[in-house]
Amino acid sequence: MFLGEYLHTLDAKKRISLPVKFRKEVGKTVVVTRGLDNCLFVYSLKDWRLISEKLGSLSIAQSDQRGFNRFLLSGAVEVGVDSVGRILIPDYLKSFAGLKSRVVVAGVNDRIEIWNEKSWNEYKRRIERQADQMAEKLGDLGVL
Repeated sequence: MFLGEYLHTLDAKKRISLPVKFRKEVGKTVVVTRGLDNCLFVYSLKDWRLISEKLGSLSIAQSDQRGFNRFLLSGAVEVGVDSVGRILIPDYLKSFAGLKSRVVVAGVNDRIEIWNEKSWNEYKRRIERQADQMAEKLGDLGVL
């Protein structure tokens, strides 16, 4: 399980160092793809297989399902984790997430998210203001 948020740097060669706590869990290869809210999602190969199987079972007859499959799957790329825990972020994903030199790497249960630092801080402030309302809705669903 991935938890926590870490401030990291995107180097000149477009590499990000994964937090030490995450490296064992992800293995030697990860899948990086477009995420929601203009961040990147990073999955271990094992977790990516589960996600892609679920997506593959969706109907191609439904426009929303086709679109989401295209969004997530066509943006995905397998990336090696080097000996010091860095991954290379392709240009199209760097551009999609608006990544600059300072990025936030956040652990979100089964995935890692990579955010532009400014976007993360704005998003976090917005969500923190809505946390009570979200908790009530989740409580109604029996989650909390």
